[in-house]
Amino acid sequence: MAEELAKKETVETLLAKDGFKKRFEEILGKKAPGFISSVISATKGNKDLALCEPGSVLSSAAIAASLDLPINSNLGFAHIVPYKSKGVSVAQFQMGWKGFVQLAMRTGQYQTINVSPVCDGELKRHDKFTGEMEFDSAGKKSDNIIGYVAYFRLLNGFEKWL
Repeated sequence: MAEELAKKETVETLLAKDGFKKRFEEILGKKAPGFISSVISATKGNKDLALCEPGSVLSSAAIAASLDLPINSNLGFAHIVPYKSKGVSVAQFQMGWKGFVQLAMRTGQYQTINVSPVCDGELKRHDKFTGEMEFDSAGKKSDNIIGYVAYFRLLNGFEKWL
């Protein structure tokens, strides 16, 4: 009987319980209702995620909440991704690249941070020793993307390409 009840429990029924609501309110304050709605929407909009163990979905959502990153695949800050582990569907938190940029910007240490696609012919020089790169958009041979470059410069002048 207890097993049947546990199987029928969903993310939505767990979030209706005061303990779970209260925890998200402690983390997010006034943003909690909107965040809870986004978690419910994410599970209803993804049938594989809806099949995941509800506790794993809420655990993943709590990580996103603690980082103050919205769960919305259109925004790309944070995602709750379904995985199969030994025949059981579980959810895991994954931060999107925009989430990493958001957290970096919050430190107040970055003067510049950017990610950009690199098309065939644009990479003019790459020094494997220093990591420095030189690009020339005039050398672009096609719209074929051959990779991506990430760049940042800190306020103290340190910079890095990858």
